[in-house]
Amino acid sequence: MNRDMLAKALKGHEADYVEIRLEERRATGIRYRGRELEDVSQPTSSGGNVRALAKGGWGFVSFNDLGDLQEKVKLAVRQARLVGHDSTRFAPVSPVKDVLQELAVKDASKVTLAEKVEMAGRYNDTIMGVSKVESSVVVYSDRRRKVTFANSEGSYIEQTYSDVSMRVTAMARDGGDVQQAGLSMGSRGDFGQVEGQHREVEEIARRAVELLSAPKAKSGEYTVVLDPILAGVFTHEAFGHLSEADFTYENERMKELMVLGRQFGARHLNIVDGAAVPGLRGSFKYDDEGVPATKTYLIKEGVLVGRLHSRETAAKMGEPTTGNARAIDYQHPPIVRMTNTYIEPQKVTFDEMISEIKEGIYARNWYGGTTSMEMFTFSAGEAYAIRNGRVAELLRPVVLTGNVFTTLQNIDAIGNDLDMNQGGGCGKGGQSPLPVSNGSPHIRIRSCLVGGA
Repeated sequence: MNRDMLAKALKGHEADYVEIRLEERRATGIRYRGRELEDVSQPTSSGGNVRALAKGGWGFVSFNDLGDLQEKVKLAVRQARLVGHDSTRFAPVSPVKDVLQELAVKDASKVTLAEKVEMAGRYNDTIMGVSKVESSVVVYSDRRRKVTFANSEGSYIEQTYSDVSMRVTAMARDGGDVQQAGLSMGSRGDFGQVEGQHREVEEIARRAVELLSAPKAKSGEYTVVLDPILAGVFTHEAFGHLSEADFTYENERMKELMVLGRQFGARHLNIVDGAAVPGLRGSFKYDDEGVPATKTYLIKEGVLVGRLHSRETAAKMGEPTTGNARAIDYQHPPIVRMTNTYIEPQKVTFDEMISEIKEGIYARNWYGGTTSMEMFTFSAGEAYAIRNGRVAELLRPVVLTGNVFTTLQNIDAIGNDLDMNQGGGCGKGGQSPLPVSNGSPHIRIRSCLVGGA
């Protein structure tokens, strides 16, 4: 569908705002479980949606048939007018006309299905070849999307990009004792970033076996050091979601807690979200409302200075747009989502960070977790004892629990070794897994509650 047809379909409607988003998508999915190749798929899809805003009410129509687009716009407008009974608040942005196509170093969409299955199979064989490993899960996925966006304000944007993700998990057993270890990988469409990881995959399998004989940490409060992966997951899950403005303005308690200007940590603490940071899984030039990507400080020098917005939440809260309205595909409307979320590095080395710890815990990687308002519980993928300034023996995975605001205040050292986790994805509002990245340097948290034995 050409630009003129979209412009024609957007004209002459009784709405404050209308947008059309069209999408073409090709994907690959591969799953091994144990020694079985469980699934191979290469779905393709195309479709679109219309979103209309009238008197503060939204109408939304999604479709696979691109014909009779004007009627689909009329339907979305009618829906919006049925529910809209107030004034519309929608932050103004300048119209944009742009056509973009990302090119990865080794574009996953150009790699054959046979090569992808072979790579996943080799990783699976590597895991299953380690003694005492009983089972495995190897999941590979990629997708390439071309998204065309046009709105009633005159914007027209074409963006084409790819995404790759992979998760490998090894499960080891000794009698009734089962332990597991995992590794996540991903990239902005570059297949080369998930190739050649056999040494790391074998290390994960051996780690699962080592955990069978590892002791449990004694539960209690410790000084805890988090590696960049776990610290990044903490930043995303425990704090990042609280910074999404749709969550804040709909929740009275969060309005009281997430007040701009509030001191949340020491001056060395800076937390950023930004799709304008290039080359990461959460990177793009324009969000799904056509707003240019930004780099947004959420916490700067320990103070809450910003939050993440769609055009609607920015207008309702009287704050600047940030380019954080994202939809996982054309079947969903955009909602406020993170992109690349991380703690900025400082100057402390890892050796300096642990040198002052008489008895502590070094927690690495991630396994899972939950958040409820400002409370969090995270399971580390692996843990080590810290004794007299040195990393000591491997421990069974530990669970970290606490209040995010107290924990931010308790971060007393931030490393110089920022690393971004490109694996996994984010879920919210029934839209999952959305490509994001998160990261951090090593961080040290004093007085963190650890669950072990």
